[in-house]
Amino acid sequence: MKPKVLYLLLSLAIALPAHAIEFSQAELAKATALQKKLVTLDSHLDTPANFERADFDVTASHAGNRLSQVDYPRMVEGALDGGFWAVYTGQGDRSAQAHLDDRDAGLQRLLRIHEVLAAHPQQFAQATAPADAARIKAAGKRIVYISMENASPLVADPSLLSFYYKQGLRMLSTAHFLNNEFADSATDPKGPEWHGLSPAGKTLVQEAQKRGIVIDQSHASDEVFDQLIALSPVPIVLSHSGARAVHDHPRNIDDARLKVLAKHGGVIQMNSYEGYLIDNGASPERKAAEKALMQTFGDWEHLSVADGARLTAELKALDAKYPVKHATLDDFLAHMDHVLKLIGPEHVGIGMDWDGGGGVEGMQDVSDLPKITAWLLRQGYTETQIAGIWGGNLLRVMQQAQDWAAKPH
Repeated sequence: MKPKVLYLLLSLAIALPAHAIEFSQAELAKATALQKKLVTLDSHLDTPANFERADFDVTASHAGNRLSQVDYPRMVEGALDGGFWAVYTGQGDRSAQAHLDDRDAGLQRLLRIHEVLAAHPQQFAQATAPADAARIKAAGKRIVYISMENASPLVADPSLLSFYYKQGLRMLSTAHFLNNEFADSATDPKGPEWHGLSPAGKTLVQEAQKRGIVIDQSHASDEVFDQLIALSPVPIVLSHSGARAVHDHPRNIDDARLKVLAKHGGVIQMNSYEGYLIDNGASPERKAAEKALMQTFGDWEHLSVADGARLTAELKALDAKYPVKHATLDDFLAHMDHVLKLIGPEHVGIGMDWDGGGGVEGMQDVSDLPKITAWLLRQGYTETQIAGIWGGNLLRVMQQAQDWAAKPH
């Protein structure tokens, strides 16, 4: 089970009234029209997790089901052209068998992505180069880049990086919630193991960059960030992160490093995962009740989409018994506003963490995305700047990575 998905469900089980910014129908219509002109990308979509569910259909709307925030109809409604579908693997116990299990799980997730692409060629098309995005959009299809969140599938056989690249991998992160053989996590309760990247991690990063794969720092520690900046001949990205100055959480990034990121040409893609936006004030009793509830549903990976309705009802009951504060669109925009003012719109993008923990009151799935554009227009950002935020900045980093890889070294 992906632990952060629990918080997605909890954050959307609304119990307490909370203010969220509102927009007129005229503002949303204008924002939607603008997005339809631009290439709009999200850098971190955990949607492939739903491909394992027998009753999930990516071409049908699953609106209102807490297990799904992204599908083709709602992408059209929210004017999202596509983004990076993540090959996510949970961190195992790091035994030899776990490394093999991680290897197989990563390959299985990659296979599922390609099966969906093959099954729905009228709706989706794979992209591997920055120029592919505009071409696929012009053809009326949704854009699918492939990323890897947590490099643990490569521990057993690092040479698989070459295979993943040939299958379309164009963004790679080193770690997730816990330390692994490549890098320290920002959130491992044991603290740092490598004080940044391990020797194997440095080699992996260099091998990825030789192929033009963008390096993603999200989930890794501050020391990993510092070392990536020092090691990397091209900019890096944070595919789904927030501002530590707004909410002091180790998964977020501090202002000093944000300035370094921008100076290095990188981009932070703003995340909407509630636990990184605010402190919800959950009591020990609430946390224990959450854990007990999720145990009754069993393994997350084997839930059906139909289970989503029952789970949502149970979570709302839990909210009534143990109220907590929930993040709103205002909280997400507070992080975005801070970063935009600190480092400028040329270094900011969108990485909501849909289907993996993202979503707040007022912006619960991809159909709500024009609210971001409406807010940007309200703040006075230009069409060119908004185009950069919605994908241009990320594609620029991707182009720099691929151009560097194409040169002899």
